[in-house]
Amino acid sequence: MSVLLVGISHRSAPVSVLERIAVTDTDRPKLTDKMLASAHIVEAMIVSTCNRIEIYAVVDAFHGALTEISSLLAAHSGLDLSELHKHAYVHYGEAAAEHLFAVASGLDSMVVGEQQILGQIRAAYAAADAQQAAGRALHELAQQALRVGKRVHAETGIDSAGASVVSVALDRAAGILGDGGLTGRTAVVLGAGAMGSLSVAHLTRAGIGRILVANRTRERAEHLAATAIGNGVDAAAVGVDELSSAMAQSDVLVTCTGAVGTVVTLADTHLALAQPGRDPNRPLVICDLGLPRDVEPAVVGLPEVVVLDMAALQRDPAAGAAAADADAAREIVASELAQYLASQRQAEVTPTVTALRQRAAEVVEAELLRLETRLPALDDPQRDEVARTVRRVVDKLLHAPTVRVKQLASAPGGDSYAAALRELFELRPGAAEAVAAPIDLDEFTTGPGAAGKDGQA
Repeated sequence: MSVLLVGISHRSAPVSVLERIAVTDTDRPKLTDKMLASAHIVEAMIVSTCNRIEIYAVVDAFHGALTEISSLLAAHSGLDLSELHKHAYVHYGEAAAEHLFAVASGLDSMVVGEQQILGQIRAAYAAADAQQAAGRALHELAQQALRVGKRVHAETGIDSAGASVVSVALDRAAGILGDGGLTGRTAVVLGAGAMGSLSVAHLTRAGIGRILVANRTRERAEHLAATAIGNGVDAAAVGVDELSSAMAQSDVLVTCTGAVGTVVTLADTHLALAQPGRDPNRPLVICDLGLPRDVEPAVVGLPEVVVLDMAALQRDPAAGAAAADADAAREIVASELAQYLASQRQAEVTPTVTALRQRAAEVVEAELLRLETRLPALDDPQRDEVARTVRRVVDKLLHAPTVRVKQLASAPGGDSYAAALRELFELRPGAAEAVAAPIDLDEFTTGPGAAGKDGQA
């Protein structure tokens, strides 16, 4: 069994494609069930963020599982397979683990070094675990990825470029607003989830004067507003039906609802801009961090409005970390990957070592039984001493080779030593070949998101 990754991200696809393939919290269980019902998939985890969708699956056949996952993603998104293949990237085995470690470290994020991805991977694993879709392989992979991400953030300055996409968006908004930036301004935050919380935190640090929080669930909006008040910012919760009125009072709107359709309409925006007392020369900056988009496309054409969406943020030069910190992070990822792969190879040889010791124990018991029939005159103390002696001899003979095979197995290609043991001692007579068929990735993109030797997208 190996891990197969099929993904589409901001590096391999435009926002319009990401919007179509996005997996919501409601979609995730249904898509996971369909994968587990497939013939070649035994474990599955879906990492879905505002700029990526990645399927991590433990599979028994590469080509069969790849076909199953591709078909499910095509059906989910409405993309035909040729369009999906154009934007998808595929990693298998070691490359899949390396990619997840890089993602967890923030190396593959739109804003290099952002830490929000750690929580998103943790949530993806928790959802898979709750659905009993994550077994030993994905548990170990996900937990190791989280440890790698934490280590990278603790030991490097990779997150110095910005905490998340939110920070880049609001920094851009501050520049558009001019003198004073966000200081003393009024902002609306539409959506009280993780992105909404990050938005409130960043606005607070930027010196915002007032925050209005709107959310479909009023209670969550009130809770987030209370958090802002606790941090010394004037804040209040408003209903989604009060959005136009809230926008009329504001300089900035941050929207990140995760809704399937648009939430901020052209009519809402017109109504807000037409409110009595609003300065027509006062711009309204809308940070649309939703995927799919929260803002109706026609809003972009309004002269009084500046819309910063995910496509615009992808081009922002601030979405990069210092080269030295990124290099240090990559070194940590490489080191942790080597240790992880070594431990995985050692774990794979354990059943062979166990089978060898079991075979030896069976031979010892059979010979002791034969000795007892040939020398029935032996008394119990003599019989026990003979049994201990024989077992000691066998244990000593097996000790060096079993320890050594575990050491050898930790190196690349080390599985050949376990295969030799199985062959020599007939531990698994008639076992099928463990050599995978050649992988043909030509049908998938060879661009920035393509599978490569280093496993990076």
